[in-house]
Amino acid sequence: QVQVAESGGGVVQAGGSLRLSCTASGSTSSIKAMGWYRQAPGLQRESVASITSGGTTKYADSVKGRFTISRDNAKNTAYLQMDGLRPEDTAVYYCNAVPHLPWLPNYWGQGTQVTVSS
Repeated sequence: QVQVAESGGGVVQAGGSLRLSCTASGSTSSIKAMGWYRQAPGLQRESVASITSGGTTKYADSVKGRFTISRDNAKNTAYLQMDGLRPEDTAVYYCNAVPHLPWLPNYWGQGTQVTVSS
């Protein structure tokens, strides 16, 4: 079993920056990739960025060039550096851990609120 916990959300003005952290605990050797999703009110949850244990990254088009995902495998922690924040980035951000075994469910954190004011 894996538990994930996010931190680092808050309120920031447009153009500002925030860094989110996601720490996994438990059977962390079973994790293949970690990522961030977000969900704004009235909208579906969407993928923002992901990173594999080998460091391969993927980003949503809407955040490319502004957000950077990184991972410290020794600390079982993934980070999301968010620069150039826009009001449309306002959402609850969720950390996601994907297990190596495909028949196991993904693990989710409780979410952290990011609010960008104009």
